[in-house]
Amino acid sequence: MVNEIHEIFNRLERFSYPFEGQLNLIPKNGIYVKFEKGEEYNGLDRIVRVGTDTGENNLKKRLIEHFITENKNRSIFRKNIGRAFLNKKKNPYLKYWELDTTSKANKEKNLKFLNLEFEAEIEKKNSSYIKTNISFCVFRVETKEKRLFWESKIISTLAFQINPSENWLGNFSTKVKIKQSGLWQVQSLKKSRLTDGEFDELKQLLAQ
Repeated sequence: MVNEIHEIFNRLERFSYPFEGQLNLIPKNGIYVKFEKGEEYNGLDRIVRVGTDTGENNLKKRLIEHFITENKNRSIFRKNIGRAFLNKKKNPYLKYWELDTTSKANKEKNLKFLNLEFEAEIEKKNSSYIKTNISFCVFRVETKEKRLFWESKIISTLAFQINPSENWLGNFSTKVKIKQSGLWQVQSLKKSRLTDGEFDELKQLLAQ
């Protein structure tokens, strides 16, 4: 099943940066599946992340937050990339990279610890890496309930079934689950996997 999942998503239309001119091809609601340059599974491009958005009509905005918006507090994917870069260099700033300044309370609490100029440098490095190495495909799923269902099922089916390459940046993650699963995520890794019937239903959905 893991191999067939890779075969199916490798066949779908692929997007990479810059994709702003193709936003009309991306559904308003759906799930994205990301691939990373240099990562393979049985001769196919290896899936490294599966995600969605819980808001309505927000998929395009979510992808822009991952690829373009230089703010790791708006994208856990960007935050995880930055963690790996900092940990790879054993940079002591890593503990401050973890701090969030999204809410007013957190900004008042944490802003004094941050080196905003250095954070901007990390964000630019994140952007360069993501734009250069990450591509994705998408498929339409209209309801939030179904998006979360399929996202969880696909993640759980892939998790711990695939080995990343020795050079994968995720090997330097501070998150054990990322290193062990080969996926840039820590949620839904150990939930229920796709059954044969659910996989047939997913294939019908993708065929549309």
